[in-house]
Amino acid sequence: MPTLLYSPASPYSAKVRMAARYLEITLKLDIALTPKIIATGEAPPELTSANPLGKIPTLVLDDGTAIFDSRAIMGELDRMSGNKLYPRPKDKRRKADILEAASDGLCDVLLAQVYERRMRPEEKVHTPWLDYQARKAERTFDWLEMEVPALRGRLHGGHFALAAALGYADLRFPELNWRRGRPRLRRFIARFAEAFPDYEVFKPS
Repeated sequence: MPTLLYSPASPYSAKVRMAARYLEITLKLDIALTPKIIATGEAPPELTSANPLGKIPTLVLDDGTAIFDSRAIMGELDRMSGNKLYPRPKDKRRKADILEAASDGLCDVLLAQVYERRMRPEEKVHTPWLDYQARKAERTFDWLEMEVPALRGRLHGGHFALAAALGYADLRFPELNWRRGRPRLRRFIARFAEAFPDYEVFKPS
């Protein structure tokens, strides 16, 4: 069984884990992954030997092939499931890809702020950089509010990416209160949790 090296707090890991769980349960597919929590800061050989970047999530297949970057792993899950993770019509697939890219990008700018505070002494934290990233996050929340799709039928990769990003924002930036003034995003996450009841278990924590 493939092994997924991940961190519970990682939104990219959450996206992959949720998608794998959804495909396994909802579509009755045999693509369950063996999860293994990894402390990336310690650069464990199990991770760095599979992924030279030392990043998670990393998916190690039964034959030893390592797949890294969450979108590459999502592509592998799509292939494993017989193309069940993303819409097949070109226009719908394009929208799913754009939603996933925006959601992952939101995670990137939120993480940039976390690492700036975590990795530097307090007196060296660069406030203009934090403000720059915060503005990008706000613009992305606003874009997502306008572009978030209604949840109908099967969930797809973009849905999982957005749910993971919003869960990460709740975890690391509760003061942002992204729900304020964004009714469509509030409605999305409520309906996502109904469509994927394991959200509370798999969201970043």
